[in-house]
Amino acid sequence: MTTLVLTVVGDDRQGLVAAVADVVDAHGGNWQNSQLAELSGAFAGIIEVSVAADRVDELRAALAGLDGLLTVTTHPGDPSVTAEKAGADRRFAFRVLGNDHPGIVREVSATLSAHGLSIERMTTETRDAAMAGGRLFEATITAKVPASVDVDAVQSAIERLAAEIQVDVTLGE
Repeated sequence: MTTLVLTVVGDDRQGLVAAVADVVDAHGGNWQNSQLAELSGAFAGIIEVSVAADRVDELRAALAGLDGLLTVTTHPGDPSVTAEKAGADRRFAFRVLGNDHPGIVREVSATLSAHGLSIERMTTETRDAAMAGGRLFEATITAKVPASVDVDAVQSAIERLAAEIQVDVTLGE
């Protein structure tokens, strides 16, 4: 089997996931993992599928036929990454919450990168602050920590950064 990673994006409307799932199924593919979301009227996602090697080109051509409904780009996946992911790296998870202002994601991601971490998953949102007025920024982040990295040093750096940019950080979320 061959692993493909699909990126999909288009104007949000009913039936987008079903359209992709129908094409994947009709061409012998197996939908394995995905992250899909609607933001500001746009629908976007990333989907991991497996398909027999002799049907890859057929599946890619069929997915290209969704153009106009969704733009689908296929990337070769590496199934060994999934197997390695389970044991090789540790995870560092945390939540950021504070008044919204430009630069929060830049500062947090730069700090993680400077310590050799790679963001595995990140969700962010802004919302009205119910009692205080203004906007709140919230992020939930999980990063991969290579064995050579001192997690305590990363934790200290994130805590220092939180004080500098005036946000609260909760570890282990």
